[in-house]
Amino acid sequence: MAGRILVLNAGSSSIKYELIDVRTHERPARGLVERIGEDEGRLTHHAGDGPAYERQARFPGHAEGLDAVMKAFETAGPELSPVAVGHRVVHGGTTFTRAVLIDDAVIAAVERLAPLAPLHNPVNLTGVRVAREAFPAVPHVAVFDTAFQLTLPPAAHTYAVPRDWRERLGVRRFGFHGTSCAYVSRRAAALLGRDLAGLNLIVLHLGNGASATAISGGRSVDTSMGLTPLEGLVMGTRSGDVDPAVSGYLARVNGMDAEQVEEALGRQGGLLGLTGSGDMREVRARDDDEARLALEIYTRRIRKYVGAYYALLGRVDAIVFTGGVGEHDAATRAESLAGLGRLGIAVDPALNRAASTGERAVSPPGAEVAVLVVPTDEEWEIAREALALISTGAEQDTAPDP
Repeated sequence: MAGRILVLNAGSSSIKYELIDVRTHERPARGLVERIGEDEGRLTHHAGDGPAYERQARFPGHAEGLDAVMKAFETAGPELSPVAVGHRVVHGGTTFTRAVLIDDAVIAAVERLAPLAPLHNPVNLTGVRVAREAFPAVPHVAVFDTAFQLTLPPAAHTYAVPRDWRERLGVRRFGFHGTSCAYVSRRAAALLGRDLAGLNLIVLHLGNGASATAISGGRSVDTSMGLTPLEGLVMGTRSGDVDPAVSGYLARVNGMDAEQVEEALGRQGGLLGLTGSGDMREVRARDDDEARLALEIYTRRIRKYVGAYYALLGRVDAIVFTGGVGEHDAATRAESLAGLGRLGIAVDPALNRAASTGERAVSPPGAEVAVLVVPTDEEWEIAREALALISTGAEQDTAPDP
């Protein structure tokens, strides 16, 4: 059990967890605590290949949720003796360029960054605090969504805004989904049988949150999300790109303040705002003008970013789809790349519709630009980075992916 890492992803009302052995590639357990703070919470714990262990109860807070997780390990196994706990933290600003060991100073720094991610950093820290109390004798590691994106060149991360905003207030593009991009780009290189250092990739992480990232030589050179995860592609409940003057307009004509506008764009926009549902599966199942328009808007925005990033990179070796929608929705993949044949980008209809769920190419054999589907594995990436940080040898730094 020397290499087992407990990975925790604390959300506003949930705790997602997985026990991973990076050295042996074993995943002895995983689970989810849902509806923390609500009257009827649920814990689902999977250990090995046996039936899931389930518990329904009220979990008033994350402390009670994590206590239930530890009791699930005691009841259903396996033995929980991690060498470290890896935590997903959404926003590290420019302070954290890589995974770090968590101490009181790190917690204080992440707290100071909370205004940049008010919906994420505070709950991430709640999970950190609770886990440190539960596992005081092992190192805790923070892995930041923003860290991978800090290689953005100044021309990509600098907004054309007043100097005081940039220099004193730190207004700039950060980008997110970095943990996913790091894993997926490495797997794409392996799938192509090429060195990542020589590849230009466009990674499309399409889930409830969605982003496009241009990667050259394993380094992010542009990305669609900005200061916050609101900018860029159309998402489940987030609008993506809108005119910044929308906020001022709504203040004048509807009396809305900035916080109300931001809340609406983040929680009532996207597919939800267009159709009444933020779930792509539900939108796809409909056959009406509202749903068809929403899908056209969604895929048109992706296509615009693909074209823009192709121009920035100059050459593209592969476009990589990942995330729940990117991995499972063949129609979204096809529609997002429709009409790009002159750029060497095409999707093979049969390969794209195939039932496979693993890593695969969905472009025609010999295509100039490969179109790949690579299931993301953020938990593996967090475990890998955590073990590399606490290990003294170089062996774990290059631990192969599963």
